[in-house]
Amino acid sequence: MSDHHLAQLNIARLRAPIDSPDLADFVARLPEIHDLAERSPGYVWRLQDDSGDATAFRPFEPDVIVNLTVWESVESLRAFVYRTAHLEPMRRRREWFVPLDAEHLVLWWIPAGTLPSIEEAAGKLAALRRSGPSAEAFTLREPFPASIDDRRSETT
Repeated sequence: MSDHHLAQLNIARLRAPIDSPDLADFVARLPEIHDLAERSPGYVWRLQDDSGDATAFRPFEPDVIVNLTVWESVESLRAFVYRTAHLEPMRRRREWFVPLDAEHLVLWWIPAGTLPSIEEAAGKLAALRRSGPSAEAFTLREPFPASIDDRRSETT
């Protein structure tokens, strides 16, 4: 087992309020997609409130939702994103979300057994937007290997 896990933050700007009819299909799919993630090989954790809702967290702006998860590896996250039923709602994302002009997904390594905070995740996204992919904050397109040192405190 690795000494590190992969943290992932994905943000999306809603086209309408979360409780609007325009987003009803998206909201209806959330329990199924979350269940699929939780049953996927390599899944570790996801940010959610006591009722299992992740859309309640709005640390960026009122119309921006977050998905903060932890996986065992880049490969396990990639398999979930691109090789499961998760792909179908991804194909429909333009129906529900406004395209962002900046990076909206960031990955970084954390020590196994720890969990990322929203503040840490926001810092990683800011670092990626500011400096591009690096060992501290990267993307699925340009992943970096886990390092033997704990990079967590370097950019947060």
